[in-house]
Amino acid sequence: MPTERQIDAAVRALALAGEPSRLRILWALSSDEMDVTSLATLARITATAASQHLAKLRLAGLVTARRQGRRVLYSAHRSHVRRLIAEALFHGDHEVSGEPAHD
Repeated sequence: MPTERQIDAAVRALALAGEPSRLRILWALSSDEMDVTSLATLARITATAASQHLAKLRLAGLVTARRQGRRVLYSAHRSHVRRLIAEALFHGDHEVSGEPAHD
């Protein structure tokens, strides 16, 4: 059985990832590093909103950032986050398409 701290951390991560713009951001960051402007365009939100979402995702440990000159590049933190986002979206695809489960 997971500890209370593990449950709390998982609940925080799922709650933060469960917002549509944040999920789009995380999906984009699962495959590549990106800056705020690129993420805002992909998530269909303003750069200011993207920046606020990224700050929350960083606090939750879902996203990391690194400086490259004047730009800050963001990426999904660790393979766990990338797999979590991919599985959530694959589940959504199965729900929408009616494709049968493949356990």
